[in-house]
Amino acid sequence: MKVIKTTNAPGAVGPYSQAIEIDNLVFASGQIALDPATGEMAEGIEAQAHQALKNAQAVINASGAKWENVIKTTVFITNIDDFAKVNEIYATYFTQPYPARSCVEISKLPKGALIEIEVIAKK
Repeated sequence: MKVIKTTNAPGAVGPYSQAIEIDNLVFASGQIALDPATGEMAEGIEAQAHQALKNAQAVINASGAKWENVIKTTVFITNIDDFAKVNEIYATYFTQPYPARSCVEISKLPKGALIEIEVIAKK
């Protein structure tokens, strides 16, 4: 098991790793829309979706895996009415064949985030 860590994505805000690699799989913790340079949260669902995806990409890149090898994502949103907006943005970060995905509405996320995205990639 190998711990993945990068300063190009926000550091963990609790007792967890940004990602863990095991058997050529990278399991990345959920990423919210904190700017890793400033620690500030992006404003609005569109900006937050972009930043969360950029943060997830940074973690995957730090592992040495390729973004194109993401095989599963889980998207948590605080308002299911934002699904179409998030879907549109999400589609710009992936190409076919798209990773498997779950998207669920939840009541709250850390630091008041509107979205959190976790990914699994194969090396």
